[in-house]
Amino acid sequence: MSTTTKTLAVAGAVAAALSASLSAPANAQAKEKCYGVSLAGENDCAAGPGTTCQGTSTVDYQGNAWTLVDAGTCAEIELPAMADGEGRMGSLEALDRDLPA
Repeated sequence: MSTTTKTLAVAGAVAAALSASLSAPANAQAKEKCYGVSLAGENDCAAGPGTTCQGTSTVDYQGNAWTLVDAGTCAEIELPAMADGEGRMGSLEALDRDLPA
């Protein structure tokens, strides 16, 4: 194989790799923080006072614990009602409900 052929093959491979990596973000689904939707110990990070990061929430649907969800879906996530029968919904901001005692 000649040097020119090898150079063209390497250049083609590099171009294909760059093309694939540049198009990947366009295909990736945007994510957003959704508060109050994770089960205890399954939050992504920053679960409010008394917690440090991922997996440290202590209450199901803890209002100040967030999980990354597909953008635009946070308020549509179906959650069980609270003990008093009031409905729960996810929020793009921290909530004052279902906080640890």
